[in-house]
Amino acid sequence: MVGGDAGTGDGPVLSEAGRGRGPGSPKGSKGPKDPRDRVLTIPNALSVARLLGVPVFLWLVLGPKADGWAVGLLIVSAATDWLDGKIARALNQQSRLGEALDPAADRLYIAATLVGLAVRSIIPWWLVGVLAVRELIVAGALGLLRRRVGFGTLQVSFAGKTATLCLLYAFPLLLLGAYAGTWAEIARIIGWAFAIWGTALYWWAAALYLTQTRALVTGRLTPGPHP
Repeated sequence: MVGGDAGTGDGPVLSEAGRGRGPGSPKGSKGPKDPRDRVLTIPNALSVARLLGVPVFLWLVLGPKADGWAVGLLIVSAATDWLDGKIARALNQQSRLGEALDPAADRLYIAATLVGLAVRSIIPWWLVGVLAVRELIVAGALGLLRRRVGFGTLQVSFAGKTATLCLLYAFPLLLLGAYAGTWAEIARIIGWAFAIWGTALYWWAAALYLTQTRALVTGRLTPGPHP
């Protein structure tokens, strides 16, 4: 899902590099290659592996209904998400592609889980709608930002990252809570707690993104260099 909500940082920053030239670069000059343009890195490979797991997860949930394997795949995906960030920082392999792949994987896992659980009547469709509307609003704000200010993205907020983590915790618990028994009941209660908090934070993060987008479009906030 959009809004991103993956990465680090607490405020919106418009990448100067995304505009084509760095500040002060002579027109037509090539200069040294930016290491952030790298594609073949370990973190990027891990992010691609996460993306390839999305259709597998959806098949496990809707096909054989192998919920144990599906939850295991989500756990591996979450561990890989944490690992690629650690590796990127340790080996100085941060890249623009990685910044795009990482939130894309998070959003696709959330979308796949929402659809899978709704189809199986584990969660109501109105929850899918509430989260989908939020995504459309933020996507529209980012589209406006690109048209008015130029190419760029809003860096993820702490609220957005926390919302994503809450939802990624909620859905496996709700999946396990679909069964009978005391432990399933506990998992369902905790899962709904995470889902409610995650949804509220998701909309709070959207409000922050909209406020920041308005400030950038009206010129009250000046785009800065990407950290």
